[in-house]
Amino acid sequence: MNLQERDKKHLWHPLKQHQTHPNSLGIVKAKGCILTDENGYEYIDAISSWYTCMFGHCNDYITNKVSKQMQTLDQIMFSDFTHEPAVKLSEELIKILPKNQNRIFFNDNGSTAVEAGIKMALQYYFNKGEKRTTFIAFEDGFHGDTFGAMSVSGLSVYNGPFEEFLMDIQRIPVPNGENNDLIAQQLQQIITENDVAGFIYEPLVQGAAGMKIHKAEDLNKILAICKKNDILTIADEVMTGFGKTGNNFASDEIATKPDIMCLSKALTAGLVPMSITSCTEEIYTAFLDNDIAKGFFHCHTYSANPIACSAALASIELLQTQEIQDNIQFIEKNNKSFAKKIKNHSKVNSTRYKGVILAIDLNTNSGRYGTLRDQLLKSFMDEGVFLRPLGNTIYIQPPYVITQKQLDKIYMTIEKVLDTL
Repeated sequence: MNLQERDKKHLWHPLKQHQTHPNSLGIVKAKGCILTDENGYEYIDAISSWYTCMFGHCNDYITNKVSKQMQTLDQIMFSDFTHEPAVKLSEELIKILPKNQNRIFFNDNGSTAVEAGIKMALQYYFNKGEKRTTFIAFEDGFHGDTFGAMSVSGLSVYNGPFEEFLMDIQRIPVPNGENNDLIAQQLQQIITENDVAGFIYEPLVQGAAGMKIHKAEDLNKILAICKKNDILTIADEVMTGFGKTGNNFASDEIATKPDIMCLSKALTAGLVPMSITSCTEEIYTAFLDNDIAKGFFHCHTYSANPIACSAALASIELLQTQEIQDNIQFIEKNNKSFAKKIKNHSKVNSTRYKGVILAIDLNTNSGRYGTLRDQLLKSFMDEGVFLRPLGNTIYIQPPYVITQKQLDKIYMTIEKVLDTL
């Protein structure tokens, strides 16, 4: 049996209804922007495998750094020990994070980074003797699949069976430049009627919602109100972080900086799982006390895994090279040109782009996992391009190392597939 057939005997894949979609393609190799399946067919990874492998798959610089680390220190519990990769990573991260960030807490993945951020906010006020239990979040936001992260997420397709178990969340619309006053009024009412601990948001781009983009100045007005009312702000930069929006972080573009940040995905360049929750010194200080119960008793077995830290260090080094910074601008320039071209297509309703992210909304109604999405996914794969539409939104987020030829093929494939709809 091939990989696909063997897979079906025991494996349970995420975000999938196995009754109607029993097959999973076997991938045997990945290098740069190319995925190779077990039959020898190649596909351009146009979404960087869920926005993780931004420096390309099996990047030699990163794998060499990790290989060297594996010969020295593989795993050590982080509650009682520290090590060079973790210390060095904290130093390098603080250099590029917004200036108010000063403490680094390690987790396993994006969801657990958010989970830790939520717990930090709740316990921050608890330690100060204030009971605050409500969070504010955007409509259609997505922050992960653990219970706290799921609570603040607004995509019910993921949360339906669990809604009665979730936290108290008040939702506000995403700003669009025309509803700023309405949001401000709604936000003030929520703050007046609830004991609000924090506001969590995806800065500038809502990923799972279909790469919806909002303006920095509009978001800043919301953050300013939160700051004025002593509400902690949590920037979920799991998707946007490490160059995706054109800056190191989306928060770099926003005047009001977050109190807490959640980082993962491109943090380790897709090589190994790891995430980070960073925060201000003020938040960290609220956990210092002779009472042990006021400490942050939250832990993951693989916190600050040395191998993962070495991968993150290598990816940060690459991110800051002139070559990668030039490539980010190169991708954005190409996305802008293609967005201008494809927006007049008869099947296209609108386009938008930010950094290396390009989104194309089709003028058709399709469920998030409807037949159109399945048709598009298959058509793209048949052309040798891996694109995974979000409902009726086609988006690309290619690795920073993509070539002009590969990028052109992605664009041509999108055009060709749209012509067949």
